[in-house]
Amino acid sequence: MPVVLFIVLFICLLIGFPVAFTLGGVSIILGYLTFGMTFFNLLPLRIWGVMTNYVLIAVPLFVYMGVMLEKSGLAEDMLETMALLFGRIRGGLAISVVLVGAMLGASTGIVGATVVTMGL
Repeated sequence: MPVVLFIVLFICLLIGFPVAFTLGGVSIILGYLTFGMTFFNLLPLRIWGVMTNYVLIAVPLFVYMGVMLEKSGLAEDMLETMALLFGRIRGGLAISVVLVGAMLGASTGIVGATVVTMGL
């Protein structure tokens, strides 16, 4: 069943459906086909469990912190500084990106904020 889920997700995304609707819709449809009505009886409990998970509450705040770091220009300034430092040696760009990613990862404390900062 996981292979079918992956193939259907891939096809729906290639057709052009939005990611949120594709992930939710395909999961609900294949959950119903696999487990029947029992799936819908357990679905509210799973949603409630995710909503009350205190670890996941911090994720949007870390992503927000990453966006604020990016909007302030911190990541760009760090990359420019590292480019001046390592620009002349072979593989200097790769070394710069790895070092900036490590420094931002250490300062933010979570990978998600670093990915948002480096990706924007």
